[in-house]
Amino acid sequence: MAGIEFLSPEGLRVDGRRAHEIRKVQCKMGVFRQADGSAIMEQGNTKVIASVYGPHEVAIRSKSLHDRAVINCQHSVAAFSSGERRARSKSDRRSLEISRMIKETFEAAILTEFAAKSQIDIYVQILQSDGGNMCACINAATLALIDAGIPLRDYVSSCSAGFVEDTPLVDINYLEQGASGPDLSVAILPRSEKVVLFYMDSRMHVDNLERVLQAAVRGCHDVFGIMNRTVREHIEQHVGILDSKDI
Repeated sequence: MAGIEFLSPEGLRVDGRRAHEIRKVQCKMGVFRQADGSAIMEQGNTKVIASVYGPHEVAIRSKSLHDRAVINCQHSVAAFSSGERRARSKSDRRSLEISRMIKETFEAAILTEFAAKSQIDIYVQILQSDGGNMCACINAATLALIDAGIPLRDYVSSCSAGFVEDTPLVDINYLEQGASGPDLSVAILPRSEKVVLFYMDSRMHVDNLERVLQAAVRGCHDVFGIMNRTVREHIEQHVGILDSKDI
């Protein structure tokens, strides 16, 4: 994208953030009564909704596992999510790839052995797309799983990072994704710092990889702090509702 100054001499990005700063994050749990758990996540102008159903009986019995739950994940993109004029469907190759990566990420985080011979469904949909889409999906799904009472080893927090003008950029937006540099998506279990997702869609020199990875992990921790506060506020709100009913 010629002509765009991705990092000004003052160290500011196109949206006014510093290189190490994540976008504004807003999230809410319990947005769908029909689902067992749900959440909406906004990271900058990227907006994602997630819903969770289960544990319930496995839809296809032959896929049932005797020692753990089956995780099913479906990712989709709303047709109005961006200005790109192209057909989208659940069978879209990119959506299938993201569904697989989200599924594998949560297989490392959900205590599936506590729901053997059952199935947990995770549905994520991108309502508005402005970069970091998969990361926002993972963060929304984490909150929806917590809302559903699914036992987790830890939160899963996710953040992207790029590399422009020899500088790692945390939580990149759509314009920064198109800067012809690498786009790294990372998800971690923040208390142990175990990496459960590492995905990069272009090459990067090994000398720069560690710096970009560290930037993404710091972003994951920043997102985790906001998610943790949201969960606590959600619990306090519902405890307050229960207390008021007991009066």
